[in-house]
Amino acid sequence: MPYARSHQSAAMVRPTARDRKPANLSLPVDLIDEARSLGINLSQAAASGIAAAITQHRQARWVAENQDALQSSNAFVDQNGLPLDRYRHF
Repeated sequence: MPYARSHQSAAMVRPTARDRKPANLSLPVDLIDEARSLGINLSQAAASGIAAAITQHRQARWVAENQDALQSSNAFVDQNGLPLDRYRHF
């Protein structure tokens, strides 16, 4: 699934015809008309949008799954300061 890779942007991934699967989408007519008038490739735009949504959802899921660790780390820093703070010169 090339568009679901979080370490690569959608612009970097160029799937071949073998990697693509037809899908039916229902979109607002005015959106389609404007996209076509601007020369926007609907398939590429949809794939980019879906890839961005996947990335956003994965990030949100990661934050939710790691919330306890994040809170623990923040509490440690609040109580003790940054571990290497004495070496900062800015």
